[in-house]
Amino acid sequence: MAVITFTDEASSQIPPARAFEGLIIDGDNLIPKIMPQAFKSIEVLEGDRGAGTIKKINFTEG
Repeated sequence: MAVITFTDEASSQIPPARAFEGLIIDGDNLIPKIMPQAFKSIEVLEGDRGAGTIKKINFTEG
């Protein structure tokens, strides 16, 4: 197991509120669907998706 920190910035025509909801609030379900070649599943182990939440991210093999 490892602790990984990642920071990124991107431009989009999607309104900020909708992008936040899709990627942060619903990201556990959405990200594996839009990037199945990289993400197998995302599971919240502890917390309510706020600060300090612990997630288990399963990557695809390869």
